[in-house]
Amino acid sequence: MIATRLSAPGNFLRLARGFQALRSYATSSSSVNPIEVSHFNALASTWWDPYGSSRLLHLMNPLRHDFISSCHALKPHSTTQQGLRYLDIGCGGGIFAESAARLPTTAKVTAIDPSMDVIEVAKQHARKDPILQEPGRLEYLNKAIEDLDVPQLPKEQYDVVSLFEVIEHISAPAQFLRSCLPFVKPGGWLILSTIARTWTSWLTTKVVAEDVMGLVPRGTHDWSKYINEHQIRAFFEAQEGWGANGGMKTLGCVYVPGIGWRMVTGGERWGNYFFGIRRDP
Repeated sequence: MIATRLSAPGNFLRLARGFQALRSYATSSSSVNPIEVSHFNALASTWWDPYGSSRLLHLMNPLRHDFISSCHALKPHSTTQQGLRYLDIGCGGGIFAESAARLPTTAKVTAIDPSMDVIEVAKQHARKDPILQEPGRLEYLNKAIEDLDVPQLPKEQYDVVSLFEVIEHISAPAQFLRSCLPFVKPGGWLILSTIARTWTSWLTTKVVAEDVMGLVPRGTHDWSKYINEHQIRAFFEAQEGWGANGGMKTLGCVYVPGIGWRMVTGGERWGNYFFGIRRDP
């Protein structure tokens, strides 16, 4: 989460005019941004504090599972939710990875993050639960997606590849997504959550969440890296073998202080949203 600030309306408008489509981002040999890693290293010690800097992620986690289940239920290729293999990219301290590993339908969760500090926090927290210590149940790796061996066989791929609150912190999102695609098995899902780039999201995530209410640390978000749902959709429509027969789903969500996160149909046009796409069987 890069620390660039939009301190003046002129900067805001300049970024809005200069923002290119998702497929036009500059390329890079790695998705890892040292500034982002440094930011999250500083937050590592409070990752599992439900009232700390990651509070909103703790509160959002149940919605992540609900959205994945709704994707698996889509016809005509509804997925049998047994023995599922997950790859959680940008797992942070393991909020989603742990919860996924505990599900009776899960065979294995592999969770990766380029921050050594947050991976160590994730490993330490997992040691508190005997279920998570079962061989093969949950594996944490201090790696970026580019560091993993690309699967050569379907049995090496994953039923669910998750990118929760990750892509808005990537400088070259198109290249990053292309690096993720080979890890999804035929019939599997790539699931992500991110934030639309609108005036509303600038007000809620930058001004209110960071500056006024302090819900997240200042510098957590860079509005210029937010990605609209139609850009994600256009990227995948250009990829052969993805999203056929209704295998694409989007749903907005909004945080209501004092209540929590709620799914909101149409919210993807102005704020936080989930996006799921199935690799054609």
